[in-house]
Amino acid sequence: MGDVNRIARLGLVNAYLVREQDGLTLIDTAISGSAGKLVEAADALGTPIARVVLTHAHGDHVGSLDAIKARLPEVEVVISSRDARLLAKDTSLEPGEPQDKLRGGYPGTETQPDRTVEAGERIGSLEVIATPGHTPGHISLLDTRDRTVYCGDVYSTLGGVATSAKLHLACPLVLFTWHRPTELASARALRELDPARLAPGHGRVVEDPAAAMDRAIARGA
Repeated sequence: MGDVNRIARLGLVNAYLVREQDGLTLIDTAISGSAGKLVEAADALGTPIARVVLTHAHGDHVGSLDAIKARLPEVEVVISSRDARLLAKDTSLEPGEPQDKLRGGYPGTETQPDRTVEAGERIGSLEVIATPGHTPGHISLLDTRDRTVYCGDVYSTLGGVATSAKLHLACPLVLFTWHRPTELASARALRELDPARLAPGHGRVVEDPAAAMDRAIARGA
């Protein structure tokens, strides 16, 4: 497997450290109380955390952002422009968006982003992929060096690869998904990238995930 540094909290919630020339990119901050473990993982790699990239604004992904920022005030914080509003506790929907109920916890953070991004932009070696559905501004990240996709909650791998568009008892992310048809379209978009490995927000990293992604999409349709 490529250099995928996964930090799991309670065996259920993942954050990742991705090495770049200027330091480490931390993808998501997991649940509250995770800052110490995340900083220790970076210290073990002998490289400082340069930035935090958030896939979306749910509490289990932004829970330790404020604590990370308190420890590392110079770290850059990056999120999609759409989910930046959710990070600021603005839960209004835009007129052109599906008017479904926002699901899951949006606790917001005191820390606000230093940079917002859109699809196609680069964060070091990571290409931003728009994957709305679970939240309106959810993003995934494609490592252009080894084609690892950090997919946030578009897929989970707890109890098998599944999308968050349909109930999966081992990891019922669908209960926190804003708009299921949009989420399923995002799952298909990630499959079209033909990733070498899938690194989800919940569950293990999966090598050569194409066939498993196909089955997950079929179940979600």
